[in-house]
Amino acid sequence: MNNTAPQFAHKDKEKRTLINEQIVRFCDEVRCIGADGSQLGVIASRQALQLAGDRNLELVLISPEANPPVAKIMDFGKFKYEQEKRAKEAKKKQKLVEVKEIKLTAKIAQNDLNYKIKHAIEFLEDGKHVKFRVFLKGREMANPSVGFDVLQSVVQMVGNAATIEKEPFIDGRFVSVHVVPKKK
Repeated sequence: MNNTAPQFAHKDKEKRTLINEQIVRFCDEVRCIGADGSQLGVIASRQALQLAGDRNLELVLISPEANPPVAKIMDFGKFKYEQEKRAKEAKKKQKLVEVKEIKLTAKIAQNDLNYKIKHAIEFLEDGKHVKFRVFLKGREMANPSVGFDVLQSVVQMVGNAATIEKEPFIDGRFVSVHVVPKKK
C-alpha cells in the first residue's frame, strides 16, 4: 500500500468522496478527526475505520491532497445532504444574465430602426443585455464602415438607457456592439 492520497481527475474529485474501505485501499495512515471535531491524531487507516465502526458512523476522506490525508468520522448521509443543500443555495444566489440579440441591416429605414430601438430599451429596462448586429450583404462586406455608422446611431439612440460594454467589432458578416443597462 502506498502512503499518498488517491489521484483523481478534476471532475471526479468533486463528484466522488472516498469512505470506509476505499480509504484503507489508498493510504496506510490518515489524520483522523472525531465526530465531535476533536483531533485523534495521525493513526492507521484501519484503526480509524475501526473507531468509526464502533460508533456506527463512517470514515470520510475530507482532504485527500493533505499529507497525510485528513479523514473524519461522521454520518455520511447527513454530510451528503448538507453538501447538496449548500450547492442548491449557491445556485439560487446565482444571477443569470440574459442577452437579447437585435439584427439590423446596413440600409435599415429610420422607422424600422426606431421600432427596434423601442424594443431594445424595453429589454434594457428589464435588466437584460442587448447585442445589436448589423448584417453586411454582398459588397457591403468591402466597406464595413456602413455597419459601424448604423451602430453609432443606435448607440446614440439608446444612450440614456444603456452603456457600451464592448466597442463595435466585426464578427464574420456582422458588425456587432454589446450594450448593458445603466447602473441605477
